[in-house]
Amino acid sequence: KRFVKRDREVPITELTDNIGKGSRLHLAKGITLLESTTRTDKLAGQQLLLNLLPKTGDSIRLGITGVQGAGKSKFIEEFGLMLCWAGHKVAVLAIDPSSSITGGSILGDKTRMEELAKHPNAFIRPSPTAGTLGGVHKKTRETMLLCEAAGYDIILIETVGVGQSETLVRGMVDFFMLLVLTGAGDELQGMKKGIMELADTIVVHKADGDNLRLAKKTVREYRQLLHFLQPASPGWMSTALPVSSIMRTGLEDVWKTVLSFKETMESSNHWETRRKSQTRDWFRSMINDRLIDTFFNEDGKKEQVSFLEKELLSGNLTVTTAVDRLFGE
Repeated sequence: KRFVKRDREVPITELTDNIGKGSRLHLAKGITLLESTTRTDKLAGQQLLLNLLPKTGDSIRLGITGVQGAGKSKFIEEFGLMLCWAGHKVAVLAIDPSSSITGGSILGDKTRMEELAKHPNAFIRPSPTAGTLGGVHKKTRETMLLCEAAGYDIILIETVGVGQSETLVRGMVDFFMLLVLTGAGDELQGMKKGIMELADTIVVHKADGDNLRLAKKTVREYRQLLHFLQPASPGWMSTALPVSSIMRTGLEDVWKTVLSFKETMESSNHWETRRKSQTRDWFRSMINDRLIDTFFNEDGKKEQVSFLEKELLSGNLTVTTAVDRLFGE
């Protein structure tokens, strides 16, 4: 019923009530609880989530990815500010890369979105990738639910970069945006069929100044290319849009596209179908994670793996034989 953080105990009922009222302070405490690795906090976090579950689901979940240097943080800040000024409550779950050497993260997204972080209608939560494939923290889904319970009607999930692993983000959002640049490398970007087939909209970013003419040309090229790809969502034709976050142009077009997408998906009942499918996939994914953890936590299992690895590297076993022996024993 309670969990301890810093110098005082906070009742779960207090967290539940205050998060439901939109308290950013209690929302942050609730997320910290969910991210904890201690057993008591895990149990308390799941109880908190269960209490708030009836208040979840009433948001538009947007995934945003793009190549390094595409200006994802700047786009999110300006896009988020526009939505906040329009009366929306915006939560940004920004994924920060974890060091492969130390495991640490800078978690500096609030410094890169300083204006948005100050807005009373915005909530920014940077999370470390913690080695998770695709740069999606394993608690991102639960954090998203808490934000919805706190009244945030637009959830923006920023990923580390582009790759096939971005399917993990596609699997937890309603609408998926890909940010690209004009100029060097655009021809190669156009060949990334895997990531493009996930995008509901391609944003050609930094479409301003001397780059504007080239950006419009790039938009036309992407629109032509999208006609030859399988749509990311049934009944929806993905498009490309020119956007400048510095000049604040094209941002409203992006939002109109999102609303049009939502209307189209709801009319075909695909909106709710996708949400249910994502929940099922999340459940099965967690089963796989739990099975792996359970397997390696068995007595003597790590020692067995270590021994078989030595035999494998010495040339005494094949990989298949080593695996068969591990599970056979």
